Amino acid sequence: MHLFSSYLLLLITLTAIAIPSITSATTIGVTYSTPGSISGTVQLSPDRIAAKVVSMKIPAVRLLDSNPAMIRAFAYTNVSLFLSVPNPLVPLLASNRSLAMRWVYRHVLPFHPRTKISIISVGNDVISYSPDVSPFLLRAMHNVHQSLVDLRIYKISVSTTFSFFNIVPTAFPPSSAQFQQPNGEVIIRPILQFLERTNSSFLINLYPYNMYRSSFSIPIGFALFEEFPFNFRDDLTTGVRYRNLFDMMVDAVISAMAVMGHENLPVIVAETGWPSSGIDASEVDATLLYSEMFLKSLLTHLRSGFGTPLRKEGVSEVYIFELVEKDAKQGIRNWGLLHHNMTSKYSFEFSDGGKARRFSELLIGFFMGVVMLYLLIM
Repeated sequence: MHLFSSYLLLLITLTAIAIPSITSATTIGVTYSTPGSISGTVQLSPDRIAAKVVSMKIPAVRLLDSNPAMIRAFAYTNVSLFLSVPNPLVPLLASNRSLAMRWVYRHVLPFHPRTKISIISVGNDVISYSPDVSPFLLRAMHNVHQSLVDLRIYKISVSTTFSFFNIVPTAFPPSSAQFQQPNGEVIIRPILQFLERTNSSFLINLYPYNMYRSSFSIPIGFALFEEFPFNFRDDLTTGVRYRNLFDMMVDAVISAMAVMGHENLPVIVAETGWPSSGIDASEVDATLLYSEMFLKSLLTHLRSGFGTPLRKEGVSEVYIFELVEKDAKQGIRNWGLLHHNMTSKYSFEFSDGGKARRFSELLIGFFMGVVMLYLLIM
């Protein structure tokens, strides 16, 4: 009996350890923007895209252009949508509250809640692409948020998307990272306060590929999650060892937010990926092989539920750029998970088929069976 009690205690301990790591895994989605056609012949209808996403068991999609027909196509699918307000509209929504309400009436109200809309990003990497729009960001975010509240829609959060390279000048060591000035104080700090007040998330486009290309000191294995003896970097300030570039960049963002007093804000990686081909022959590491290695390892890492060294729960969502390959043109990188004909470019499955959930259910079922046996014996 003593041996059985010891076994039961061990089983309870292992179950307690395993279940949190499964339930805390990151939501993994994809980005999608609407092209006119694939290869100029096959039309990409919204219904076809939605059906493909569902068949691939992808739980979330970031719509970069928020096409209303596409939003409608995801009704009753249980796929969560991340909508975007184009940069040119930001000053208009900031200056005119009724225009913000009109945008919500067009892109949210006809579809909610049949379509599961989770978040709206007002602008995308505005600091880089539209710096003159930056001063309007916060007001536009406020107007969109208030429009949702006026319509009694409380579960859709409002944020904006930044690009890692344009706001975090130094990623290593992560503990010393700060936001680029003066944008940090003028643009980002007030937005962080808004996000905290409205229970929203900090959205960041984060590409290890770009950081790897910008620094000769970063080995390819560190960027591709490879478990080699020298694929690590030590943050001597915190004593933390980083074994992949993705975690290092995420923690740099978390440290930069902490400097401004917002270290607990949820983080969503709005874009990440590794190109399967580059702009020109100089991008020797933009290959299908490395792209598959990165994506497969990233998915495994995110599904592990282990988070990052500075945030054990990790990032709440990650969106892979992108679902479908764009038409091949000279000077454009290819990122798509799918070819133009909607077949997969890669040998691995995007979805784990619910293996983590099934393992959790089996573990709990086995545990309950042992408990019942123990009670009967007692």
